[in-house]
Amino acid sequence: MIRDGLARYERTLAGLERKGRRRGLLPQGGVDFTSNDYLALAEAPRLKAAITSAIERGVPPGAGGSRLLRGNHPEHEALEAEAAAYFGSERCLYFGSGYAANTALFSTLPQRDDLIVHDALIHASVHEGISASKAPSVSVPHNDVDACAEAIRNWRKAGGTGHPWIAGESLYSMDGDRAPLAELAEIAEQNDGILVIDEAHATGVFGPGGRGFAASLDRRENIIVLHTCGKALGLSGALVGASATLCDYLVNRARGFIYSTAPSPLMAAGVREALKVLADEPERREALEALQRFANVELARVLGMEGSGSQILPVRIGDNALSVKIAARMREKGFDIRAIRPPTVPEGTARLRIAITLNVDKPMISRMFAELAAIMAEEMP
Repeated sequence: MIRDGLARYERTLAGLERKGRRRGLLPQGGVDFTSNDYLALAEAPRLKAAITSAIERGVPPGAGGSRLLRGNHPEHEALEAEAAAYFGSERCLYFGSGYAANTALFSTLPQRDDLIVHDALIHASVHEGISASKAPSVSVPHNDVDACAEAIRNWRKAGGTGHPWIAGESLYSMDGDRAPLAELAEIAEQNDGILVIDEAHATGVFGPGGRGFAASLDRRENIIVLHTCGKALGLSGALVGASATLCDYLVNRARGFIYSTAPSPLMAAGVREALKVLADEPERREALEALQRFANVELARVLGMEGSGSQILPVRIGDNALSVKIAARMREKGFDIRAIRPPTVPEGTARLRIAITLNVDKPMISRMFAELAAIMAEEMP
């Protein structure tokens, strides 16, 4: 009986295998060209020391409950206050992950008479939140400002009476390109709307003090910014920066916040230190900027591909199985590179996602691209 029940799952896995889309867990190994540890903080001595110090002064590893029960620790509140001051938000709310934060935000804040307009390449966590939202939604082509404005106009003409919510990433995780934030903010302003900016791959890397691209926008009540802590900040969790009213609404209505055990107070202590590193060590961002500029030039020189202009460099292969094979051969050569396939990226755009971090240097980048060029010449028709 159980075997019969499992058979349908096995058929699905076999189908994924045939399409070159079956996933598996691979160990870390080789030179890091795949992680989001952009500033090399994941193993930084300062963060280790901060967490050790927190343990010594009695900060517990576990919260023991949700924030609304006994899980609200002073470290959570200190982090939220310091993050709000650093990023220029009226208030911040700390979630266990960026996925949890986006899911909670979009399933909770947009109301039934509102409209969610999202970029076609928005993160899966936003889709998850939208699917649980009472508000209707519409997808617009990637970074198409005119399409965004038109979607709102059409909604108004059809009788839409609420507020439009515009959702985008400031730096897209699979293409490494920037969003037209100023133009999107203007559309939100003109239409009495709210702009939600996911800074996941920009936090710590871009903007003054690593505050992200949204730092260039005026501080407005109708802008919500999400800063993840598991990428350039080297730890885990996410901070939603918004007005005090919206943060309080999330505390009262976001099921993912209300019914989840609070993040580890030790992790909150670590993120507090990571924010101090951003302020104290601008040389990390400067070094990363030099590396990513070099990598973009090498990508064009060696592979003849235009770079993204950021630390995220997609090398499109197209075929799923071929992408996996090339990535595997690169790992055999000592370079940890992973293949990204649908549904994470659109059909026909399977790729290698190369991430530039402070865990590598220029000679290593050159060697990696030289090896990749040789393997691609052998494998690609």
